[in-house]
This record gives sequence, C-alpha cells and structure tokens, in this order.
Amino acid sequence: MTQAPINMLLLERDPGTASRILRTFTDSGTGRFNVKWATDLPVALELLSRADFGAVLIGNTLDDADRANALGPISVAAPSALILVPAMATDERPARKALSLGAQDRIITDQLDMQYLPQVLPLIMKQAETASALRRSEARIRAMSEASPLGIFVAEAGGGRHNGTGKQEPEPEFEQVLGTSWAASIHPDDRDEVLSAWRTATSNGEPFRMECRLKRGDESVVWVSFKSAAMRDGPATHGHVLTAENITDRKTIESGLRAAQEALFDHKKRTQVALDSIGDAVLSTDLQGAVTYMNLMAQEMTGWSLDEAMGKAFHEVFRTIDSSTGAPAGDSVRQAILEDRPKALSADCILVGRDGKETPIEDSVEPIHDRSGAVSGAVIIFHHLSQSRAVILRMAHLAQHDSLTGLPNRVLLSERLSQAIGLARRHRKKVGLLYMDLDHFKPVNDSLGHATGDQLLRSVADRLLSCVRDTDTVCRQGGDEFVILLNEIESLHDAAHVAQKCRSALSAPYLIRGKEVRVTPSIGISIYPDDGSDADTVIQKADTAMFKVKAKGRNNYQFFNAPQDLLTAPAPH
Repeated sequence: MTQAPINMLLLERDPGTASRILRTFTDSGTGRFNVKWATDLPVALELLSRADFGAVLIGNTLDDADRANALGPISVAAPSALILVPAMATDERPARKALSLGAQDRIITDQLDMQYLPQVLPLIMKQAETASALRRSEARIRAMSEASPLGIFVAEAGGGRHNGTGKQEPEPEFEQVLGTSWAASIHPDDRDEVLSAWRTATSNGEPFRMECRLKRGDESVVWVSFKSAAMRDGPATHGHVLTAENITDRKTIESGLRAAQEALFDHKKRTQVALDSIGDAVLSTDLQGAVTYMNLMAQEMTGWSLDEAMGKAFHEVFRTIDSSTGAPAGDSVRQAILEDRPKALSADCILVGRDGKETPIEDSVEPIHDRSGAVSGAVIIFHHLSQSRAVILRMAHLAQHDSLTGLPNRVLLSERLSQAIGLARRHRKKVGLLYMDLDHFKPVNDSLGHATGDQLLRSVADRLLSCVRDTDTVCRQGGDEFVILLNEIESLHDAAHVAQKCRSALSAPYLIRGKEVRVTPSIGISIYPDDGSDADTVIQKADTAMFKVKAKGRNNYQFFNAPQDLLTAPAPH
C-alpha cells in the first residue's frame, strides 16, 4: 500500500543552500517527502497554518538569535512536527541551545552529507514518533497512578529471581519495595506474618497478597490491603510493583456484620433457652402450615422431636379432637393466617400425642408477620389445663423480674418507687434512689465471653442484696445497670452510707471460672422530694448524677443535688 508523502518545511534564508537541499529530496526518488521552502519566519508560519507538516528543517544560515526566535512560534504552529536543527561536530552548543528551546533532534552536517538526508530522515522521524509514544504512555500511566485510590510503589531491580543469565540473585526485602517508613509502620502484631508471606511469595515467584494493620504517628490504626507482582521480561525479573489500598471502612463494616451476627446468634440462643424454660409448649409454622420450630415442652407433649417435626404439616404433628364428639378440632392455624388475627381452640380440646396419649389442653394461635407487615406464619402456645394457674403465676413473675439475676426489673421498680413516694409523702420521710453502672464491664464481657459476663452480673446482684435492708429494692435496669430503691430514709447521709457500702462490696475481686475479674461502680444518687416529686423525675436525676461520675473518672458516687460535703464520695484509696 502506497504511503502518502510527508509534508516537510525548509526554513532557509540562503537560496543556494535551499536549492541544494530541495534538489537532494527531488533527486532521491523516494517520493516520501513533499518539501516546501520558506525564506523567513512569517512565510514559514503562513505555510504551517495551511497544512499539517511532519517535519521542519531549519537551515544553518540562520544565526543563533534568529533560530531562537523561530523555534517557539514554530513549535506552537506545528506541535506534532519533528523540528531539526544543524549541528557542527566541532561545536554542538548552538544545537543544544536549540534543543532546549523546542527542537527535537539535530543533524551533524559535517558527518552526514545532505544527499543521505532523504534516507535518514524517515528513520529519525520514526525514532521521534516512538519516543513521543513512550512519553504519552508514561504520562497516561502517571495520570492513572495519581488518579488511583491505591498507593502504588515500584522498585526497580537489577536481578530478581533470575537476571536473564541463569544466575540466582536475592529477592528484594519488603522495605526496598515499600520504603522503610511505610514498612516500619506495620502493626507489631502483623509485621512478622507480613514479612514471612512476602519472602515466601517472592522466592516462589508468586503474587503477594496480604491484609494487615498500619499504625499511624498518632497511634490510630488503619487496615491496608497489599498486592504485589513482579515486573517480568521473559524469565527475567526487573523489579516489583506493590499497591496499598486503605480497606479500613470495609474492615469496619465486616466487624460490624460479625458483631451483628454474634448478637443475633446470642439473641436466638437466649430466646431458645427462655422458651425451653417456660411451662408452655410453643410451636410455630410457616405460611403453608409446615412446622418450623418446637420448644422442649411442645416436643414432650406431642411426642415429636424437633428434627422429626421440621417441615411436616402442622395438623400431622399437632393432632387435636373435640372431647365430647371425638371429631378433629378446627384448623386454628389456617384461620389465624387467613384472617390475620389471633384464634383460640375451644375449652374442650384434646391433644392426641404421637403415642396416642390424650391430654386436655388450652391454646392460642397468633399470626407471625415479616418485616413488611405481611403474614408469614403462625405461633401456637398451648399447655395442660392443670398447669394453667402455675403458668399464670410464673408468667407474672417473669413479667416483673429479670430472667438472668432474678431481681425486679424496671417495670416492678417503677411500681415500687411510686408506692414508696406515696408512703414517704404521708409519713414525711425521704426516698433514696441509687443508679449505678459497672465500669469497664464491656471489655470483660467481650474478652472473657458472655457466660463469664452473665456470671459476673449475678455475683454483682448478690453483693448488692447484701448491702441493703429487706424493705429496700435492688433492681436490674438492663445490661450492666442496677438501681437501688431506699424506702423511708431519714437523711442524705443514709443514702451516702449505702452507696459507700455498695462501692466497697462491688470493688472487691471476683473469681469466675478460675479467673480473677475486677469491676467498679459509678453511682448517681437522687432524693425524693429534694430532686423530684414523681418516679420518672427521680430516676432521671439519678441517671444524670451517674453520668457525672463517669465523666469525672468513675469508681465513685455523687448526689444530683446536695450540700457540698455530700456531693461526691471521698477520693478512692
């Protein structure tokens, strides 16, 4: 395929020199160049504005000043053209000056006769084009690197695994690639693992992949994902490219998900324990009426194990008949799902167990809803009729007491506090309320496990009970928060005395599962009627005082409002 001629501009003041150069290109017979001649800069710029030129040759009759004045405007008018200047072998200074001003190459006039210029010029242009393409490629790579959210490190190497001659050379250390300051910032707990993985990957010629922590100068920690690969040319390794990506946000999300999953698992386990501990039988189904869950009591009363019952039709596992007729009872589960409302069996319903044993029961059925509010199944709660009274009493107790410690819960506390305020008002007495939170309980719970944390809370409850009168109330408010209600006290000193007893009792070490555990209390105190005339206000004021103790360093007590000598406890020893 015939190539189109390349436009070349000759800027030469001397007609004789210009004629010889033009004749050289004409006589060469290559037909590769279409040469235009300009005698001065204005003519050259005019020609450059009319067409694209691949090369501009500046003659040697222009002096240094004229050449310097011409290079700038020519570079602007023909930015992609190859600009050539003459150079003498004996003195290249003018040519080097021209190169600094925008020329791309030089012609050694006393070593290269002009008749060879048509043959050499395409090679020079090709070389210039290759160099320009390389610069553009480097610029693109540099721009991509600067725009990338990754940190990119490149370590050149003379060797690598093999240097091309078969000679084995040592792999670069991690610090050589990453830089000493970066490598030194690797978290001490991760450093040995990172360096070992690096040496293994590089010695085996494998890509390096690693996630680890970095410690910043301010002691904060960030998570980074390192990825590295060798730069190869055939069997030779010329260095390594390593990227570092900040994955702290991802790790935070993953940690949150793990915590949520653990909390969900813990919640499910606690729920299952609670359901297995009650006297009622509990059975649930999906939208189609297939069994999805049975607690221990339901398994005992029906004769079906959970594994055997899972997925079976509800009426196959939970067989009921009318005690007077012996006919199958109505399908209360299907009715509850279709009508989206609670249902109950008749009072004369009989449960027929898997072994044929008949048990009089009473039950209720509630539809189950998903997050969008749509019905997704049903739950059936049933029990032996003879157990009804005991179950009612037990449920009443559970409604008012904490399942872990057995202490009154916040519902019962509110009731007793309102009663105590009424009695104190009639008898002209005071009521004290101590609101306490265990200092540093969460690290103990997280590090030693929930079982240890639960045992610690039960031990705290026992110690608090030993610090109060029989007429007082110790309540678990929730989590690691406890409240003590002091009925009919004479003065603020009575509340301060109890607070100090609790502080001393709780601060002593606990031996749980063979480990010594220590926690301290932060106690806020409010007084009726000094700090409020109703239960909610008194509780809120005690809570506020407790947070003041937290802010001042923990392990202390403080009144919400009291004379200066009783505002806080003496400093701990």
